[in-house]
Amino acid sequence: MLGLLLAAPFIATPAIVQSALTVSSSAPALIVLCLTFAASWLAGLSIAMTGSSRLAEWAGLSLASLGVAALVVTSGGLSVAAMVLLAAIAIEAWWVTGSARSAGIAGAIGMAAIGAAMMLTGGVGGPAATLLDWLSPALYAASWAARKLEADHDTMSPRAVGPVSIPETALDAVVVRMNAVGETESVSARAREILHLEPELLLGSGLFERVHVGDRVAMLCAVADTRDDGQPRRCSVRLRLPVMAGGEGRGYRAFEIEIVKDDLHSRNVVGVIRDVSDVESLREELEWAREQASATEIAKSRFLAAVSHELRTPLNAIIGFSDMLLHREISGDLTAKQSENIALIREAGNHLLSVVNAILDVSKIESGSYHINVEPFALRPAVDLCRAMLEPQAAEKGVALSVNLPGGLKDVAGDQRAVQQILLNLVSNAIKFTPTGGQVSVSAAQTGDTIRIFVNDNGIGIAADDLNQLGRPFMQVQNDYTRQFQGTGLGLSLVKGLVTLHGGTMSIESAPGLGTTVTVGLPAAALSEDDSRKDSEAAQAAGDEAGERHGIALRKIA
Repeated sequence: MLGLLLAAPFIATPAIVQSALTVSSSAPALIVLCLTFAASWLAGLSIAMTGSSRLAEWAGLSLASLGVAALVVTSGGLSVAAMVLLAAIAIEAWWVTGSARSAGIAGAIGMAAIGAAMMLTGGVGGPAATLLDWLSPALYAASWAARKLEADHDTMSPRAVGPVSIPETALDAVVVRMNAVGETESVSARAREILHLEPELLLGSGLFERVHVGDRVAMLCAVADTRDDGQPRRCSVRLRLPVMAGGEGRGYRAFEIEIVKDDLHSRNVVGVIRDVSDVESLREELEWAREQASATEIAKSRFLAAVSHELRTPLNAIIGFSDMLLHREISGDLTAKQSENIALIREAGNHLLSVVNAILDVSKIESGSYHINVEPFALRPAVDLCRAMLEPQAAEKGVALSVNLPGGLKDVAGDQRAVQQILLNLVSNAIKFTPTGGQVSVSAAQTGDTIRIFVNDNGIGIAADDLNQLGRPFMQVQNDYTRQFQGTGLGLSLVKGLVTLHGGTMSIESAPGLGTTVTVGLPAAALSEDDSRKDSEAAQAAGDEAGERHGIALRKIA
C-alpha cells in the first residue's frame, strides 16, 4: 500500500499530461481528474495510517473509477490504455480485500463510470494510443509487480508473530481480572465447572475471602509485583469450595494462580486459576513416603546400634577369657587340641567384634552421629602402623606387602584414627583377594591441596557390572573366589563414609585378572606454591603407574 502511494504521482502524471495535450479545452474534466486522483491518494493514505477500513477502501476505488472516467472524457474516447487502467481498479480491489466478489463489484463500478463518460463524449473509440498513453499503465504494472515480489518474499521469510487472542472458554482454567488493589472485576464462565461456583460470587472481594488465610499475603504480593514490574508471577493458594455430591470437594482445595499484567489497563492484572489438587495430592504422598523412609532408616540405625552395644559386652568377655586361658600361668598345661580350640574361640570372637564395630560405625555415619577430630598429622606413621599390623596376615598368605611414600609429603588434615581405619580396611581387603605370590603396595602423592593415597594389588579384580555395587552396606561381589573368605561387605562402605566425613574423594579402578587400585583423596594441612607444583608432578607419575599396570587401562568409577 505504501509503495503504491509513493508511486501514484508518477503513474498519474503521464495521464494528466496526456489529457491536457489532447484537448486543451477540457479544463473542467482536467480539474475533476486531478481532484479525484488527490482524493484517491488521500483515501489510500488513511488506510495505511489507520488500518483496514471498508469505507476508505470503497471510497478510494470509487474515486479511482471517477478518475478513469475523467481521463476518458479529456482524451476524447475510450482507448486501450484507458481499458488497462480500468482493469487496475478491479485488480486493486482483489489485492486489498482478497475477494473475487469485491474485484467484480469494483470492476462494475468502473464500467458504470466509463459508460457515463462515453455517453458524454458520444462515442466508443478514442484517438489512437501513443507512447505517452501507455506510460501510465506501464508504470502501474511495474509497481504491481514490485509489490507482488515483496509479498512473496514476506511469505517465505520468517516474521514475528503478534499476540494471539485465545477465548477464555478454550482454557482449562478460570480467568479473573483484578484491579490494582486485588478486587475481582470479571470472572470467566469456567468457574462453574472448575470451582463449582457462580462467577458472580467471586466478584469484588469474593475470591479473596475464599482464599485460605495463610495464602492471602502471597497472593497479594504476587498481584502487587506483577502490577509494578510487569513480570508474570505464580503462587499456590487454597480455595474454600462448596461440598459436592458424595462429600467430594469438602473444605479447601489446592490451586495455582498465574498472574500477568492486563494489556488494556496498565494498573490491572489477569489471573489464570488452575486446579492442581492432583499434583498436591501426589506431593503429599511423596512427602509422607519420604518421612516413612526416614523413620525406617532411623529405626534401623537405632536397632543396629542397640544390638551392637549389647553384643560387645559378652564378646569382650569371651575374648578376654580366651586370652587368659592361653596363658600357662593361669590355665596350666593344656593339650594341643585344647590350645587350638581356645585359639579358634579367640579368633572367632575378634572377628565377630570387628563386624559389630563396623556395623556400629556405619550406623553412626548414616545417622550423622559419627564425629571426627580434624588435626594435622604425618601420613607415614599411620601407614607404618597399618603395615606392622597386617604384615603377619600377608606373610601367612604369601603376599608381598610394600610401602612407597615420597619424601617431603605434607601432613594430612584429618582424624588420624579414622585414616588408620581407612588404610586397615583397604589393605586388608587387598590382601584377602590377592592370591599367593601376589603383591600389595601402598603409595601416596600430593596434588595441590590434596594428598592421594593409592592401595594397589594384582589380585582377582572386579568386573565392570559389579563396580557400581561396591561401597553399599552388606554388599559383596559374589564369585567363586570371594566365597572362600568371610566378610559382611561393610569395609568399603565404612571407608566411603569416613572419606566423605573428611571431605575427600574415593575412586576404584579394576579389571578381572589385573587387580584393583583404590585411590583416596584427603585434604592436606598446608601447601606452598612450589611444593604444589612438585607434588603435582609426583602425583601424575604415581597415578600413571597405578592406573596403567600391564599396559592396560583399568575401568573406573567415582
